Amino acid sequence: MKAIEVVGLTKYYGSFLAVDNVSFEVRKGEIFGFLGPNGAGKTTTVRTITGILRPNSGEIRVLGYDMLDEREKIRARERTGIVPEMANPYVDLTAMQNLRLMGELYGMGRREIERRSVELLKLFDLYEKRNVKVKAFSKGMKQRLILAMAMISDPELLILDEPTSGLDVLSARLIKDVIREEKRKGKTIFMTTHNMVDANELCERIGIIRKGRLIAIDTPEKLKQLVKGSVSVEVSFEPMKLDPSEIASATRVELMGDKARVFTNDPDATVKELVHYAERNNLRIVSLKTLSPSLEDVFIKLVGEGND
Repeated sequence: MKAIEVVGLTKYYGSFLAVDNVSFEVRKGEIFGFLGPNGAGKTTTVRTITGILRPNSGEIRVLGYDMLDEREKIRARERTGIVPEMANPYVDLTAMQNLRLMGELYGMGRREIERRSVELLKLFDLYEKRNVKVKAFSKGMKQRLILAMAMISDPELLILDEPTSGLDVLSARLIKDVIREEKRKGKTIFMTTHNMVDANELCERIGIIRKGRLIAIDTPEKLKQLVKGSVSVEVSFEPMKLDPSEIASATRVELMGDKARVFTNDPDATVKELVHYAERNNLRIVSLKTLSPSLEDVFIKLVGEGND
């Protein structure tokens, strides 16, 4: 079953090709991440999926509805919650008023709007601020309210553009917990993010777009297998000092604050060398761990390949 199906999507802005023959699908009930550097075509793709932009060619179906047909697009939107790029609630309304307005736009009944609004305000830890105008909210509170507004109609599909961008740790964690809970309820989540940790933690599959073309799509763990020779050993000494020239097995060393990341093709040899280095220099080992390639390593490798 497919929640989103995109086939041969192409979009020009004048003579500029922003999205070049992109095809992918999002399965019902999964969390799908859509990643790409700025200017890669990510936002244009999302805007065509949500019906804001009309592509030059290609097919887009959301929850089985043809997004190029105006009547079917309306039906799809009724069952979809969208948090677009740079979304904002109405700052001169209260949190409760914002939710009531959104519920009315979805054609919900008054009792259902009130019940659902209270439920969401409590879920997002905003209930005590329900009658406060949004202009007094922090960025994290506004972002939580925006997601609550997208969820007011209990949609089957959530399309989230950078849902945790720039948020404090607690707000970001709360939003991620809500996303996981929606997935457990059988909902589908399509999300864009620049946060590789979020993508790795949340997404079952990830698509990566570069220069308008979809260059990879797979599970996070399978994508990591594309990066060879990126095994590393992270070490922290006390006091922190490390002479890379004394670690013969290292292919590269990155110093990062109170620790170092030593890239290697032989992690066993590197660990032993680091232990001997600490003994020779009377250093205390605070932490020592082997790291596999990260999703960030994959992203940098893939989006960097072929750049002019």
